[in-house]
Amino acid sequence: MTQTFMPQVKDSGQLLDHQLQGLKWTIAHAFNGSSFYRKQFDEAGVTPLDIKSLDDLSLLPFTTGNDLKEGYPLPLLSVPEKNVVRIHASSGTTGKRKILAYTAKDLDVWFDMFARCYEMAGLTQEDRVQIAVGYGVWTAGMGFQLGCERFGAMAIPVGPGNIEMQCRFLVDMQSTVFCCTASMALLMAEEVNKRGIKNQINLKKIILGSERSSSAMRAKIKDLLGLEDMFDITGMTELYGPGMGLDCHKHEGIHYWADKYILEILDPDTMKPVKDGEIGEMVVTTLCKEAAPLVRYRTRDLTRKISKPCSCGNILPMHDKIMGRSDDMIILRGVNIYPGQIDEVLSSIHEVGSEYQLHLEREDDGKDYMTIKAEAQQGIDIKNTSKIKNKIKNAVKTKIMVSCDAQICAYGELPRFAGKAQRIFDNRS
Repeated sequence: MTQTFMPQVKDSGQLLDHQLQGLKWTIAHAFNGSSFYRKQFDEAGVTPLDIKSLDDLSLLPFTTGNDLKEGYPLPLLSVPEKNVVRIHASSGTTGKRKILAYTAKDLDVWFDMFARCYEMAGLTQEDRVQIAVGYGVWTAGMGFQLGCERFGAMAIPVGPGNIEMQCRFLVDMQSTVFCCTASMALLMAEEVNKRGIKNQINLKKIILGSERSSSAMRAKIKDLLGLEDMFDITGMTELYGPGMGLDCHKHEGIHYWADKYILEILDPDTMKPVKDGEIGEMVVTTLCKEAAPLVRYRTRDLTRKISKPCSCGNILPMHDKIMGRSDDMIILRGVNIYPGQIDEVLSSIHEVGSEYQLHLEREDDGKDYMTIKAEAQQGIDIKNTSKIKNKIKNAVKTKIMVSCDAQICAYGELPRFAGKAQRIFDNRS
């Protein structure tokens, strides 16, 4: 019998019971093991004995990224240092990094969750998984590789960039799965076609992580490589790393591992639950994390819960794709704009390609202006682009309720990236 990494619960009732037991354990563990959490709970007037139902989650204080930075180098530590077997760090570029500690059990849980992602994507042990993400203190490379090895497929850890080696291994190793950012996937798809090696490779699936991608971009990548399927993976260093959820082959939402963490979707201003289907900030509480448990951790990621069960039949709940971050939200003339909304608008216009830039300027009149610079689809004549510009401006005005200007450039004109693409340029003083 093939091993499964799915939770062994039969229905949502059992899942909720499991969450409550995990929540009780986490609060007691953090209260007794962490001076930080003990102080937080004391100030909030709550003890482990107060947690009697999942509704009592609302009694608990929030944890933030600043708490992790202020607790440097080993924040939230809830076990003796001798029990820590590894650390990983966030990819922040300024100041102190957020460092997270792991016990041996934490790593086991993480790799099982990541193996679950591969299982949900329909991989088998016959697959060859080419991993094109960063290694080192970042969680990405280690997560993808060790999760793959836990699952039982062949890992090909090439790392990021290095297009020459990526193409060579796609041909020589006949990799069937490619793991990377969306920008790297587009770069590789175009490179494979440029080199004329599409018929020499055996790539069937791509798993995308670390970067938001539009449906237009995913459609372009899938078409250029002739893929069977593509999947979005979620995760963050604070919550083990990548591998915290994946959309299944039905692509109706991202299944998240509710047996390992509780997900709340809250209004980032009021920190109260949003209505069903509304966008809010993801707040997570771990259920079995030992070294650095999270209690109502504000991720700053924006999404919405999907209340309808997935037609695939899996009982694990879903949230929508990540729309952006609450601290990356653009405010233009009093209108809140999430980067994911721009993706959705441009993806709805057939003539617009997958790459774009968003430029914000403040003119001499003191007003803010937004210009969307977008590539045309491959094969589109850009000599007369007025119709495409008007489609963009009208769609943005209708769906986001703000005015913008538009510029259209030829397919391939905007830069490609082996890592995350920079698409937002805020030049307002």
